[in-house]
Amino acid sequence: MEPILQMRHVTKSFFGVKANDNVDFDLFPGEIHALLGENGAGKTTLMNILYGIYPCDEGEIRWKGEVVRFSSPKEAIDRKIGMVHQHFTLVDKLTVSQNITLGLKCTGYPFTDRNAINLRISQLSASFGLEVDPDAMITSLSVGQQQRVEILKLLYRNAELLVFDEPTAVLAPTETQGFFHVLRQLKKAGKSSIIITHRIPEVMEIADRVTVLRDGKKIATAPISELDEHSLSTLMIGRQLDLVERKPHKMGDDESALVLDSIGVDGVLDHVSLRVRSGEILGIAGVDGNGQKPLVEAIVGIRKCSEGTIRLAGTRLDGMDVRSRKSLGIGYISDDRHRDGLVMDMGLDENMLLRSDYQQFVRHGFIDKQALQSATRKAIDQFAIKTCSTTEAVRLLSGGNQQKLILAREIHQGVRLIVAFQPTRGLDIGASESIRQLLLRYRDAGCAVLLVSADLEEILSISDRIAVIHSGRIIGEVANSSGVDMTRIGLMMAGKQTGECQ
Repeated sequence: MEPILQMRHVTKSFFGVKANDNVDFDLFPGEIHALLGENGAGKTTLMNILYGIYPCDEGEIRWKGEVVRFSSPKEAIDRKIGMVHQHFTLVDKLTVSQNITLGLKCTGYPFTDRNAINLRISQLSASFGLEVDPDAMITSLSVGQQQRVEILKLLYRNAELLVFDEPTAVLAPTETQGFFHVLRQLKKAGKSSIIITHRIPEVMEIADRVTVLRDGKKIATAPISELDEHSLSTLMIGRQLDLVERKPHKMGDDESALVLDSIGVDGVLDHVSLRVRSGEILGIAGVDGNGQKPLVEAIVGIRKCSEGTIRLAGTRLDGMDVRSRKSLGIGYISDDRHRDGLVMDMGLDENMLLRSDYQQFVRHGFIDKQALQSATRKAIDQFAIKTCSTTEAVRLLSGGNQQKLILAREIHQGVRLIVAFQPTRGLDIGASESIRQLLLRYRDAGCAVLLVSADLEEILSISDRIAVIHSGRIIGEVANSSGVDMTRIGLMMAGKQTGECQ
């Protein structure tokens, strides 16, 4: 069988740094092919070249045996190649149906037959397991449902190749399995799929073949049947992974850093009480959408509490704004780096200036650029951020490197409390383990850490205690010991059981 897609000797540089270096890639009809690599390995760049977002500096692309060079995504879509980006491109104030046909001149234009369109959308939904209401507003949909709309947009345009950029990064475990079902349905229909990912277990579960990129170069391509998780990990990061090891940390009974006393946020949090001690990691477990975001935003000052009090080292935070709370020693890692973590068009140095102790870079009312550049370079080295310059626009960094920049800014000397909300979302295994080691290191130095994550394995790996949130309430706590009852935690996450700390 001949490949449906062939990419040969593809090379692309940004500001003198090679994002892709002489890369070859093949895809066969009806294949699910994983493109695996660490953040910044060049995976998304390679697919953006295919999709017409970037031109390649060197190399050739053949689609169905014909040499192609797309200058825009529209040209790629016209040739039945579609891409679902990690950050969706939907219009919130339009319906599902309107988003799917946006930019198309449908039958009857300009008097579009919306009923006929909705019927076809429903037929596509049923065929590929993409159940979604064509008349629903985008704002009313979950993240998993929005992803289905993006897929339906491509299928409505008769796409034969679908490229998915980190498709499971924003999905809960149940939604991930639903997405895998969709991939299998696409394969049955003869469509080809490319999954850009760094999640090895998911590659082993769903892919037919895998291509590994490292530092912009192709390392290997092989059938999944010839590989295991250990060999893939070694190919991806080029070394043996040093897995994080959590050691119990002794703390005093009265060393409370963060205390929440019956706080409420109208409609989303109900009498939440928590205590995080200095030198402790408290993990918050729960299914996404059960009040995790309002909880962390109430702590850092983004949302106002309707009742209750929050104290940090004995100081009441009520009425304080975000900057005032951060100046007391709170470091905040948001789950959405694009929306409230970074200013995407600013450089790394300017984003570092957003830290709470920014005044250290001010001299006589002006920014000391030399001091700022020095601090930024130090952060780049310490956190292994891949960039060509301290002034490079943050939007040009990979998602993982953007997250590392946030960590470098928020976790600094003098921090008392780290509020880490999905800190490893979108990061590869090497970077994720580095961040977990960092949180443990700050815990051992006496810092309090509140870890909120949809990844239960992550919470179990480094937390000292685990609190479970459901429907805006803390319904139980357990000590994270070797005999922790996973069934009990699962029942609490489903709201079917409550429990006290052991």
